[in-house]
Amino acid sequence: MIIVFGFFAVKLPSVLSGNGFEYRGQYNETRKVLEKDFGQPKSSILLVFEKDKDVSPKKFSEFIKHTFENLKDFDAADNITSPLEQPGMVKGNYAYGTLTFSKNAENLGKEIEQLQKLLKNKDGLKVTMTGEPVIVKDLNTASQEDLAKAEMIGLPIALIVLILAFGSLVAAALPLVIGVISILTTMGIVYFFSYQADLTIFILNIIPMIGLALSIDFALLFINRYKEELKQKSIQEAIEVTVATAGRSIIFSGLCVFIGLSGLWFIQIDIFQNVALGGMTVIFVSVLSALTFLPALLGLIGKRINKFSILKIKDQQTSLWHTFAQFVMRRPVIMTVVALAILLTGLIPVREMILNIPGTDSLPPDYPSRIALETYQDKFIAKEKRDQKKVTIILETNGNVLNKDNLEKVWKTIEKLEKDQLVYTVDSPFSALGAKGENQLLKVLKMGSQMKLAPVTDYYIRNNKMLVEVYLKTGEHSAIARKWVNDWSGRHLDVKASFGGPIKFEQEIFAEIFKKAPYGLLLIVVSTLFILMAAFHSVLIPLKAILMNILSLGCTFGIVVWIFQEGHLGVTPVHIGLILPVFVFTLVFGLSMDYEVFLISRIQEFYLKSGDNSLATISGLTYTSKIISSAAAIMIVVTGAFAFTGVMPIKQLGVGIAIAIFIDATIVRMVLVPSLMKLLGNWNWWFFGIKNKSISKHRKKPA
Repeated sequence: MIIVFGFFAVKLPSVLSGNGFEYRGQYNETRKVLEKDFGQPKSSILLVFEKDKDVSPKKFSEFIKHTFENLKDFDAADNITSPLEQPGMVKGNYAYGTLTFSKNAENLGKEIEQLQKLLKNKDGLKVTMTGEPVIVKDLNTASQEDLAKAEMIGLPIALIVLILAFGSLVAAALPLVIGVISILTTMGIVYFFSYQADLTIFILNIIPMIGLALSIDFALLFINRYKEELKQKSIQEAIEVTVATAGRSIIFSGLCVFIGLSGLWFIQIDIFQNVALGGMTVIFVSVLSALTFLPALLGLIGKRINKFSILKIKDQQTSLWHTFAQFVMRRPVIMTVVALAILLTGLIPVREMILNIPGTDSLPPDYPSRIALETYQDKFIAKEKRDQKKVTIILETNGNVLNKDNLEKVWKTIEKLEKDQLVYTVDSPFSALGAKGENQLLKVLKMGSQMKLAPVTDYYIRNNKMLVEVYLKTGEHSAIARKWVNDWSGRHLDVKASFGGPIKFEQEIFAEIFKKAPYGLLLIVVSTLFILMAAFHSVLIPLKAILMNILSLGCTFGIVVWIFQEGHLGVTPVHIGLILPVFVFTLVFGLSMDYEVFLISRIQEFYLKSGDNSLATISGLTYTSKIISSAAAIMIVVTGAFAFTGVMPIKQLGVGIAIAIFIDATIVRMVLVPSLMKLLGNWNWWFFGIKNKSISKHRKKPA
């Protein structure tokens, strides 16, 4: 089965496309009308030409002409426009041509490969493809390269951490084997999902990021407990006890992460649905592998688990962790105050967070398609049009839009738009023909030359519809612009108005997330609360876990803003990807529960035997601190490796998860949890007055 799924895992990249920000709202409907009624292409590719200063204009023209002659046999495009055919497409050392297609951008992979073979550079002369289809393909390529780079960085370091944790090569290798098997199996399964759903290219990074970290975590916990039990029991008994104890913790941990990602289903945007699909699948496979395949392997290996030992592991009771646990428990108030002060300080930058939707700037800066697009925008798009972003509006009337009564209604709507303080200019047939009001437009249409009028009427007018383009005095990634589009979309106008363009697209994406995310977060918090209550028979422990998670995640977001948005640690300042807060919360909220479950499960074991909360907490910390630290170190390495990749949203996501895990495994799990366990004493184990019969008769009553 592993070989079969591995075969399809290799094929997964071929069925991935787009950045996943697809939402079936008014923007999509407007785009369909523009394509169907106004003849606008579904996608287009730009050919950006550039010459060195010492190359003559004549040679430049010949190079452009020769390039388009090579495209004569390229019949995949619906229309090809050379810069030599249209005025304004050549400026000094630069020029651009266009190819339009009736296919969506993500479906033009083969056509782009054909073009790459046809386009040839010469000395001092260069032609580069760009546009949405090329950028989508490049993002796919960059994601695959990033994945390979992250694995090359993460896996060797993870192996070193595992050797430090277990001391032997055999024990250290097993978690990596389980991790790789879980990832390949998941990617093979997800390949078949492509027949029913559009899968985003980011799924290629998400599955390994979650799967490797989680699989290694589970295997680390399982193998550590097995080695511990093997000292006093037979192989069979050791496996049985390990499944009953560590296996139980893995099930509860996996369930917490699974539910965490299920919250993404509420958001009806492809990328969130994709991550939920891929993430929940890899969690299920990881838990299944840890509870079936791993015990089977351990049964075969038996006592050879310590084979090829490199390091000698110290006894738990004399280790640094035991000393640290005692240190924390002796100063619970001071440690709590210090931990909370650090977390609250990290929260400060969060209020300055600016979110945006990943676009061309997601690509590494040195990618030719990104450089070419920036060159095109710089040389051929007027500065005022670059600064003031466009909102596309289709005005629809009852009957022909050129009917005088209908034109009057349309003109009133355009006048209202022009009077808006945020509007820079409104492009319409009125502005294009210099007409003020319906009477002047009708007069120009009646008296003017059809040859001169045709480009205007063909572009702006279709039967009962008129295209209007509004430019705003604000940037595209602007909350003000999104509010403007939202307000105007809800207004009652004299004619039906459908809004499109990048700002409308952003407004709908933001609105969907802000509207639906709270439902997902509520599901996560409530479900986690009840799962932990069932696991530990406690009320306060789950409540503390949830509150501390929220606080540590807030601190994480603050640090991410400080690094990326404010441009510290050598990072060029960029806005925070919209996916980051939602993904980090849903992923880490569940992932960090691994450590909570690992730690509290062991504390609970000791408490059920002794009834002494302080002794149980120290013992639990002593026996789990090394494993939690090792698991956290591996997860930080695996996810943090994406910091060295080029796709910005994935870079931010990897860094965000790594920081969140570091904070959770150190400040929260190693300091704040034991401090609060000490302060609350036996009240930690209060469960609506229900007594657990397994607890020793020596258990103390809550004071």
